[in-house]
Amino acid sequence: MRRALLPLALAAFIAAAPAGAAPADDFHRLLDEHYAWLLRENPVYATALGVRDYDDRIDDLSLAARDRQAAQAAAFLARLDRIPAAQLTPSDRATYGILHRSLSENVEGNRFPQRTMLFPTYSGWHQGFAGMASGLPFRTRHDFESYLSRIEQYPRLNDQAMEVTAQAVRGGYVLPCSVLGNFEKSITGVIADDPTKSRFYEPFLGARPADVTAEQWTALQVRAQSDVRTILNPAYAKYAQFYRTQYAPHCAKSDSISAQPGGREYYAFRVRQETTTNLTPDEIHAIGLRESARIGADMDRVAKEAGYPTRAAFIQALRTDPQYYAETPEELMRASARMAKTIDGKMPGLFRTLPRLPYGIREIPAETAEGTTTAYYSGGAPESGIAGTYYVNTSKLDQRPFWEIPALTSHEAVPGHHHQIALQQEMDLPPFRRNFSSFTAFTEGWGLYAESLGEEMGLYDTPAKKMGQLSYQAWRAARLVVDTGIHSKGWNKAKAVAFMRANTALSDANIDAEVNRYISWPAQALGYKIGELKIRELRTRAEKALGPKFDIRSFHDAVLLQGSVPLDVLEAQVDDWIASEKAK
Repeated sequence: MRRALLPLALAAFIAAAPAGAAPADDFHRLLDEHYAWLLRENPVYATALGVRDYDDRIDDLSLAARDRQAAQAAAFLARLDRIPAAQLTPSDRATYGILHRSLSENVEGNRFPQRTMLFPTYSGWHQGFAGMASGLPFRTRHDFESYLSRIEQYPRLNDQAMEVTAQAVRGGYVLPCSVLGNFEKSITGVIADDPTKSRFYEPFLGARPADVTAEQWTALQVRAQSDVRTILNPAYAKYAQFYRTQYAPHCAKSDSISAQPGGREYYAFRVRQETTTNLTPDEIHAIGLRESARIGADMDRVAKEAGYPTRAAFIQALRTDPQYYAETPEELMRASARMAKTIDGKMPGLFRTLPRLPYGIREIPAETAEGTTTAYYSGGAPESGIAGTYYVNTSKLDQRPFWEIPALTSHEAVPGHHHQIALQQEMDLPPFRRNFSSFTAFTEGWGLYAESLGEEMGLYDTPAKKMGQLSYQAWRAARLVVDTGIHSKGWNKAKAVAFMRANTALSDANIDAEVNRYISWPAQALGYKIGELKIRELRTRAEKALGPKFDIRSFHDAVLLQGSVPLDVLEAQVDDWIASEKAK
């Protein structure tokens, strides 16, 4: 469902570049206008970035807005295509390619009717809005008033999203029944009978800002409590009712996106988008099977070294022995925090460049914990004084083993997501690359590669921890098999779960949550292993080419200091680094 471009908007953008301008001038003017557009279209994130021009606005989730954004992207793309990339500097050519890919995917993605599917089981507009405060500054009266103004607009956003979702239901673009078991709780769990216990009220539990009097602070708190009771709670209840009566009864019977009209073409697009390659689903499936077999052999070896006759016997012990599990959420958080600080102390041995921004550790919100992954990372905002956050799942404690913590922390905190993302936020890159550009194959590929660095840091010092690391490697290899199996080869959830259980040491709760994620978020999980394999390939290439000249800290700078990039761009920049190192 594609709408025609807006001719007046297109003409305006075409006319924007003066005749006779140099290619570099045209390009930098386009970059400036494109970044200003991104800020306007993402007003909440703009605030986090220190741009306060849109503090009274929230995002627009309507299809009209999506069409307008796609038309704008097409207009930028038309201008970009008229700039001769060969006449730009190497740095600008890389930025040119990244921008071209981003704009093209924006335009192409809007053509698919699956654009009406606004949420996987992993997230949704209701959860994104409930967590909005964690990414905003709260230092002045204006900050709090801006926040209240935004949450008071939630009913409009909620109605927009439900209208789009109702259209999705009418078209048959609905998530499968098999993945929706915990989804309603992610809506109703936000509703708080006591407004002071609401996630939306958290900013008002801190210290009073210096420019706010005691009377004004009380008034702001009263307004916030009233907003929770009279605006937010009713809107979340409205969505819960919509979900129960108009969405869930129409859930899809097939677990595959390819069963939807146009689904096979949409999945092919998603595979290209998430991997930044031209690999086909069949090729990725085969890579996953090979990697699963290779890692499985390593798991067999570790099991024997631990004194178990088979891998299955060792995994069964790891899954059931109480010594490997926390008895309280606080015990799990302490173990995770200790591991994070242990890794912090080892970082200078592997990296020349370290970010200034720190990170913290928090529990995943209770209303989503049971249906989501083991942990995740949320980026900070240096301009607004907001640290990164490593979120740990403390639900179902008998499914959260200690032996997973070294690999998990390496991926989500350091040297994984926090290290890579915080560095990118501090780089001297075009602003859109610094703040908006993120490619799953790079970002998640780096996170998975970071797990392997735990070996060089001595984190996997017991057979259980080593099996945890291998299980996480096997988990990401299994994703290649399971995701393509479901969406390209006709697998159902049961077959996917069985493959995951046979090929990893993950707990049943984690396997269920992960398979739900692959079903409801097609192709996203493919980027991890594809990206990690490319980074490891490039490291091996550099080690062979440089021999004793190879320096791991310099290699990591070569990978990270251009930010998140497509894999072909990454390969080119590492090859350039190898050549420069040889020339020294």
